[in-house]
Amino acid sequence: MQLATVLTPLSDENLHLAAQCGVSEVVHRYPGPDINVLRAIQKRIASFGMRLSVVEGYLPIENIKLGCDDGREIEAMKMLIRQMAELDIRLLCYNFMAGTDWLRTRLDAPERGGAKVTAFDLSEVDRAVLLGYQPPDSKFDELARKLTPEKLWDQLERMLNALLPIAEACGVTLVMHPDDPPLPELFGKPRILHNVEGFEQLMRLAPSPANAICFCQGSFATMNVDIPATIRRLGPHIKYVHFRDVRGTPKSFAETFHDNGPTDMAAAMRAYREIGFAGPMRPDHVPQLVGEDDGEPGYTMLGRLFAYGYIRGLMHATQPTL
Repeated sequence: MQLATVLTPLSDENLHLAAQCGVSEVVHRYPGPDINVLRAIQKRIASFGMRLSVVEGYLPIENIKLGCDDGREIEAMKMLIRQMAELDIRLLCYNFMAGTDWLRTRLDAPERGGAKVTAFDLSEVDRAVLLGYQPPDSKFDELARKLTPEKLWDQLERMLNALLPIAEACGVTLVMHPDDPPLPELFGKPRILHNVEGFEQLMRLAPSPANAICFCQGSFATMNVDIPATIRRLGPHIKYVHFRDVRGTPKSFAETFHDNGPTDMAAAMRAYREIGFAGPMRPDHVPQLVGEDDGEPGYTMLGRLFAYGYIRGLMHATQPTL
């Protein structure tokens, strides 16, 4: 397993801290179509002794999800995959939430010692804080509301049919992130990756070595499934892990410290060992600690430092002995 992280911001201080804590892999959001920008980011990360190993987030696929791509987004994704192969970046993480992204209704729910975490409550969804992609105009919202689960699956299959042959030839793996929150519908817009069965359907839809799963442990925990059992169930399809925990249900939940949630995290780590998982594993949303009020909720650095140590300790504790 490889300890990975996203860094917001990608500052020299944060790069130093991550390297000092034993992180080897860095995840970066899609920076646009210019390969030189991606190459410069990769070179900067490498100067701190780490690798850029995953591109995740801000991908040009919103029109694809909505079924109104004129071909430009598919071509942009093909170009990205080829650029990643050229730079030896092997994982591309995406989601298929049409018309929204992951969202929360609170950014300051209380956790241990007064730390702040993000939380979601469906009864308060009208005041939700959208933390990811937001459609630029009402046309996107209208199109998303006209979708059905069947149409969304059709659009996903069409995208995979176009991209997977390129990904296979380039040695790049596409990893699907679950819907967050994992609800079958949100704001009148259908979702299809909100349960374990949806991920099994995804694997049947496109049985390719380049079609895999980002096991976002917090999202699966919100589905109220047994996490170690689900890791074993999805087994070899898991190529990337967001290691986090939540407390609650799909309709009402809050993030937790890694050691303060309901999931047996040691048992989860043992399950990853059992399935032979050897890819990047990163903390995802982390508590916002004292002095970090100006940071991006869920993505500040002090909570991430705690997470690095916790995850690294579990990795070492579960490592097979010769």
